[in-house]
Amino acid sequence: MSSVMNGCRVLATLVVCLSATLAQAAGLRSIDIPADAEGPAIHGMVWYPCAEKPAEIPIGAFILTGAMDCPLAGTHLPLVVASHGRGGSLFSSRDTAEVLADHGFVVAAINHPGDTARDLSRSGDLSVFVERPTDIRRLIDVMIGSSPFAAHIDRDRIGFFGFSRGGYTGLVLLGADPDWAGAASDYCQPIRRLFCQEILDKRTPSQPLTHDPRIKAAVLADPLAIFFSPASLAPIKVPVQLWASSRGGDGVLPSHVAFVDANLPAGHDYRVVPNSGHFAFFLCPPALVQAQSELCADAPGFDRAAFHTEFNAEVLAFFRARLARPAE
Repeated sequence: MSSVMNGCRVLATLVVCLSATLAQAAGLRSIDIPADAEGPAIHGMVWYPCAEKPAEIPIGAFILTGAMDCPLAGTHLPLVVASHGRGGSLFSSRDTAEVLADHGFVVAAINHPGDTARDLSRSGDLSVFVERPTDIRRLIDVMIGSSPFAAHIDRDRIGFFGFSRGGYTGLVLLGADPDWAGAASDYCQPIRRLFCQEILDKRTPSQPLTHDPRIKAAVLADPLAIFFSPASLAPIKVPVQLWASSRGGDGVLPSHVAFVDANLPAGHDYRVVPNSGHFAFFLCPPALVQAQSELCADAPGFDRAAFHTEFNAEVLAFFRARLARPAE
């Protein structure tokens, strides 16, 4: 099912506002995935419900709102794992993570090795696209296995959130195998990025990338979809909330996201955000507004902060509906 976002989704926003007094604070705790045969060490952060009073927590350019290392409140909690875009970080969707944690979700986000703001060493390599889904599978393994959160997580209620390359990561995890040959004949003919040269040289993996059937629902914001064909997307069966900017950016065109909408199985939820650019899905902290204006500038009339209030309400409503406990 497709729909075009038109103005403020008052009801969903009102739900968040009215329930704020009942919501718990977001707890914050670092998590580390040790290096193993499947990949390097990965650093992450977990947002989760707790009963302590929240405070402002400055970390680098970001100011988080929550309580560091507070005791986790609740059991049988749904888990949402998050994947950032090119050169982003685990803090890229921090406001969404805080809203979800405030309302009873455990949210785990990671820095994808070689493709973060502090480590762009492999950002242009095909290896990043191959490893990203495995990074998230390893994160899920730790969260429901050896982490201190494992006993509090409902393993049957796992969701995914991804922006840009994180959206690509989600599509693969949900069952899509990249069509490397198709990308070579289409996207990579006029564009000569490093990963394109690797594709044109046929230095692509022969085996399917990592899929994870434990993921039961996904929110994908402006996903990078250049590697997929209709056949790639056909195996995806889980509920998806798909968001698109109307202007695109950073290699993602509105037509790319419309292609995903047209080729996902029926039943997904499609939202186009009027007058928005690609980075509208990233809420800039004050420290970046001047330092990285290309990430933070919007078209006249677009209010990014107001959009994020609406966006987070819709994401929360989607995950609440799709990851609800059977008795709820």
